[in-house]
This record gives sequence, C-alpha cells and structure tokens, in this order.
Amino acid sequence: MPHDVSLISTVAIGLSFAFVGGLLAVRVGLPPLVGYLLAGIVVGPFTPGFVADQKLAPQIAEIGVVLLMFGVGMHFSIGDLWAVRRIAVPGAIGQIAVATALGAGVSRFWGWELDDGLMFGLALSTASTVVLLRALEDRGLVQTADGRIAIGWLVVEDLVMVLALVLLPALAHALAPPGAPPAAGGIGWAIAITLGKVIAFVGLMLVVGKRVFPWLLRRVDRTGSRELFTLAVIALSLGVAFGSAELFGVSLALGAFFAGMVVHESDLSHRAAHELRPLQDAFGALFFVAMGMLFDPSVLVREPLRVLVVVLIIVVGKSLAALGIVRLLRGSMHTALTVSAALAQIGEFSFILAALGVSLGLLVPETQSLIVAGALLSITINPIVFRALARPARRENAALEARAGRSAGRNSEEEISP
Repeated sequence: MPHDVSLISTVAIGLSFAFVGGLLAVRVGLPPLVGYLLAGIVVGPFTPGFVADQKLAPQIAEIGVVLLMFGVGMHFSIGDLWAVRRIAVPGAIGQIAVATALGAGVSRFWGWELDDGLMFGLALSTASTVVLLRALEDRGLVQTADGRIAIGWLVVEDLVMVLALVLLPALAHALAPPGAPPAAGGIGWAIAITLGKVIAFVGLMLVVGKRVFPWLLRRVDRTGSRELFTLAVIALSLGVAFGSAELFGVSLALGAFFAGMVVHESDLSHRAAHELRPLQDAFGALFFVAMGMLFDPSVLVREPLRVLVVVLIIVVGKSLAALGIVRLLRGSMHTALTVSAALAQIGEFSFILAALGVSLGLLVPETQSLIVAGALLSITINPIVFRALARPARRENAALEARAGRSAGRNSEEEISP
C-alpha cells in the first residue's frame, strides 16, 4: 500500500550522512559536528543529489533544540555559577556586547539596517555548548578552575540567548514596518506582556514543577521499568516545551531549559541525563544537519570577504574581547587564554537566532548562510586556536607555580630560622 516515507527518508539519510561526516571529521582531528554540518550541506537544496524534506527538517531540528536545551538545564547549577560569578557574569555580558557591536558596526558599513545588524551581531556573540564542553573534556579542563569559569561564562551566555529568544518576537511585532498592524500599546506593552507570561511560566515551574517532576520520576523509578523511566524523561522535556509554547507563548527552548532545571533538583537527575543522552546525541546531530541544509556554499564564492570578516569577528574579535575582559577583572593570563580559546567559535544558539531572525523578517536568508559559514569555519579551526594559545597558557601556569614554590620555600625558611 503506497504511503509517504518523507519523514523516514529524511531521518534515515540525514543520520547516515551525519555518521559518515562525523566519522571523517573525527579521523582528521575535528569535532564531529563539523561533519554533521557538512552532511547537511550534502543533503540540502544547494547541492546535487538527494534533497531532504525542507518542511520536515526544521521540525526535526526543533526537537534537537528542545533536547539540547533540556540537557543544558539539567546541568545548570546556581551554586556553580555563583562560585565563578566575579568573572563569568560580567565577562559574558561584556563579551556579548562587544561581539554584537562588532557585528552591527560591520553590517552598517555593508549598508544594512540597524536591526538587521544587531541581530547579526547577537548571533555571532554566543559560543557552542557542544564544542566548548568537548574541547575542555579533551584537554582535561572541565574540573579545573579555568574550566569552571569557561562553563559559567557559557551558562550566562545561554541565559542571555534564552531571554533574547523570548523577547525577539515581541520586539519584532512592536517594531513592525509601516503598513503592518502595530502592537497594541507599543513596544513597552509588548515586552511587558511577554515578560509577564515568562514570569508566570517560571513561577509555575518553580512552585509546582519543582515538586511534581521529582516526585513523578521517583514513582516511575519504583516500577523498575527502564523504558518507562526513559519515556518519562522524554515526555517531560518535549511535553513541557510544547505546553509552554502553547499556553504561555514562550519559546520551546525556554520551556525545555526550565524543565531541565527542575529535573536537576531530583536525586535521579544523573540517571535522567544518562537515559536521555542517546536521544540528545541523535537529534542533536539532526539539528546540525538541518542547519547545514540552510547553508548555500556559493556564498563562499560570491561573498568571500564577508565570510572572512565574519570569521575574524568570531575568532579574533570575540577572543580578544574575552581575554581583555578577564584581565580587567584580574583573572590570570592562563584563565584569559583558556576562556578566549574556548569561546572562539559559534554554534547551536547562533543557528537558532539566525532561523528566528529570518522567520521574523529581521534577517535575510543570505545572512543566515554567512552565520552558518562562520560557524563551520570557526568550529573547524577552534582546535588550532586552542593549540596556539595552549603554549603561552602553559608558560603562564608554570610561572605561577614557580612563584608559588619560591614563596612556600621562603615561608619554610622563616619558620625554621631561629
């Protein structure tokens, strides 16, 4: 009996190409998501051969976003962020401001409108959670002081981006072009309504969800059924994300993030993260495949100088901003170099912001291709940046240890002298 297999073909071929691309990327020393992005280009509409369903791919990508944000929420700890707040909070906000200003300034030189430039700069300001965590894990830095600062910095960036995802639709509606129906009460009223819905949702999650979700997971755990526990975690992540969008008008990403935060309070959160990890990996790969499908490779030929400028903003501009801010906040040079190297790339939030900007009419599709090109190239060269900054970072760390050793030796001599 004939039936539509577009969903099956999109998922099957997308995952197959993602596997091949990821494997090849790892073999040459690159993060696997570089291979996922290349796989998306191969199955996208701008290259010959099989073309994945253009309507299904964004929905599959949305599931990937939900699961990724749920995972971010499950690993978010107020205590961890508080411990590194002196550098991470002002540093992340300052770096976002600098990167956004660089993007907006360059776009004005290109003749873009200010709102286009600000959206463009904001998309270039946030690093990839996947790339940063993988880079720190590969170098054994996750549990170090520098690693915790980099992760805290990234958490603050994620929170700012989540807030941007919530506010941008309201701002876009309030700033509607002439001839479009204006937002009732203007931009202030639109933002107030949006924030009111967000506060109501957050309050519901913290008051009700914080009690119900851990209780539910404990009850499911007592059944001894592994598949029911996994299904409960998936239902919570997707169900809360969908419900938050339908009932409160907030983004799927924000709903998933707070669902993850609430599950983090449960004593079963580690098991929940473990059970959800395979699904996150699979749909995370499909997310990057879907983003790769948006990339028109011809932009590398048509706009090579613009692509180069985008890469320079990401790799040089953001890195120098992070390094300078850490030093201004009296962090060590080792910390400044580690953080600046970790943040010299962009990823999933940049894609989400770019897709949202196009859907809201704040960005043209060509700008999305520039952002994806910047992500692909910055992720590819990020290991090189890390290696380039590792040597001076090690020298700085060795100098600090030597000074600490000499200081300890002097103190020891003073204690034994008569």
